[in-house]
Amino acid sequence: MSRDQLPGRPFRGRDAHLLGLPSVESRAVARVLRGVYVATHIHVDIKVRAEALLLVAPADAAVARHTAAALWGGVVPYVADLHLVIPDNRRMTRSGVMVHRSRDMTRVTAVGGVRLTDPIRTFLELGDLGLVDLVVLGDSLVRRTLVTPAALVEAARDYRGPRAALVRRAAALVRSDVDSPMETRLRVLVVLAGLPEPRVNVLLRDASGRVAYRLDLGFERWKVALEYDGRHHAADGAQWRGDISRRADLDDWGWRSVVVISDGIFTEPERTLERVASALRHAGAAGVRMRSTEWRRHFPGRRAA
Repeated sequence: MSRDQLPGRPFRGRDAHLLGLPSVESRAVARVLRGVYVATHIHVDIKVRAEALLLVAPADAAVARHTAAALWGGVVPYVADLHLVIPDNRRMTRSGVMVHRSRDMTRVTAVGGVRLTDPIRTFLELGDLGLVDLVVLGDSLVRRTLVTPAALVEAARDYRGPRAALVRRAAALVRSDVDSPMETRLRVLVVLAGLPEPRVNVLLRDASGRVAYRLDLGFERWKVALEYDGRHHAADGAQWRGDISRRADLDDWGWRSVVVISDGIFTEPERTLERVASALRHAGAAGVRMRSTEWRRHFPGRRAA
């Protein structure tokens, strides 16, 4: 049998004979999960793994939590285990699968043949990510136009599951138009320190109304730009030179720039907050200072991975 004759989706080993395979020992197939296989020319990504899992799960089960978030294109920390939710009256155990039992099987949908929790339920059930990573997830789901910040706030208000207070707090911090997880982290760091919240995606227009600059984050009242620079900027000479020129131009517009790299979030968050507060004071924000130490619980100052 040629590989083109094999299905493009996972199949159960017990069905191999229906496909004309004498056994699953064929070099044309590889195991995805115990009892589930796929043709070797198929790239085994998270979607293929989810499809394989649902073949051996109860018919009313759904992919959930980290796995559902990844399938939606949301940003979550990587976990090796797959996550599955099944009705409370069902039982299932399988190596490499975290099974969650629930009386509530609403907010489940199907995309591309995969049953999974919808974006809102996925967000609500991931309170164990912690506040910052949950806001990162929310921002990324909004960026993909799967939800709105208002919808998350409304759903979180009625949520009574684990870590409900944290989920409500995270939902209230989700914003639209956020370009990257690091921009989310930088914004949340500032907010948790009790500093004014910067606006996301600030557009500066010239006299004709044309957008001349787009800022990651900005304090418009005081004309202070807050921008995250990833390592790729330093590695790309043209990008780096362009950034320098751009910031010089911003000076001409009367804007002051505070540029933050990854160490400023993961390793020296307090130094970053001091820089932001200082820039705001120099721009005329009299009395601005860090009014909360809550940020320390979420940004303890650690080495970037």
